[in-house]
Amino acid sequence: MRVSKEQAAENRRRIVDVAGMLFRERGFNGIGVVDLMKEAGLTHGGFYGHFASKDDLAAEACARAMEEAAERWRRTADERGGDALPALLTSYLSQRHRDHSGAGCPMAALGVDAARQGGAARGAFTRGLRPFIDLLGRLVPGRSAEARRKAALATLSGMVGALVLARAVDDPALSDEILEAARTAFAEAGDSGA
Repeated sequence: MRVSKEQAAENRRRIVDVAGMLFRERGFNGIGVVDLMKEAGLTHGGFYGHFASKDDLAAEACARAMEEAAERWRRTADERGGDALPALLTSYLSQRHRDHSGAGCPMAALGVDAARQGGAARGAFTRGLRPFIDLLGRLVPGRSAEARRKAALATLSGMVGALVLARAVDDPALSDEILEAARTAFAEAGDSGA
């Protein structure tokens, strides 16, 4: 049975969305094509009609997850104006974000995996990272563009690192403490203009 172009596009979108969620929950190698397609509500036989390989899907899913996360950050920045950095810190370094990796930050969920992937997924990750750096570079204080870029890189690295650590530990109190310490440290750095 032949599907329409519209249905094929919808199926592809569904595969990429489900893959983005599952890759963030389980890692790129934590789920196979058969189970991924089952989660998408499609047969595994149709996978290769959409993608040349799982690596191609990983790259596209990573790119889309990064784009969607960057868009959420942009919306927050637009809505919150001068309070954008504290709002991003509060949302990003929250228990809710920590506990829902499948819908959360692809940088924290896929960063280690992306480093082990081939060129396409790693390239998508790299391209996807740049809008976050640029946005934070407009929000963090600094006397020059170079100083703000360095502060943005440090802030983003710290936010992602704190989330990774908070997810990794098996002590809920320590996990909460990591999130709180990072929120406080980055908020104070933003307030001090350093």
